[in-house]
Amino acid sequence: MITAVDTNVLLDIFGADAKFGEASADAIRQCLGEGALIACEAVWAETATAFPSSEKFRRAMADLQVTFEPLSEAAAVKAAEAWRRYRGRGGRRTRIVSDFLIGAHALSAADRLLTRDRGFYRRYFAGLKVLDPSA
Repeated sequence: MITAVDTNVLLDIFGADAKFGEASADAIRQCLGEGALIACEAVWAETATAFPSSEKFRRAMADLQVTFEPLSEAAAVKAAEAWRRYRGRGGRRTRIVSDFLIGAHALSAADRLLTRDRGFYRRYFAGLKVLDPSA
């Protein structure tokens, strides 16, 4: 079982979030017990901003056993398709944001996505299994 991890879950853990940190850490442990954890470029870059150095970031990700898994061309196109649906439904953002890339990556490279943003991903990535540690 491969689980793609969203930025919000990683920041819950690395930032010791008082509200979600423990539940996110428990979910990470559960997912690790069932298989591998991966993160795409967008999650990697967003999470790295929370660390004072790239070395500390890399060490933390290695300790958590999250590996870097880049987006495929097909996932990038899937993100664009989801973005077009979003804009067609009245979405105001004019650029493809990281959430579309994260969702498309999880749909194509993983069996599920560990995130607290369940409504967005379920709406734009049909068939994506979403685990919410805060539920």
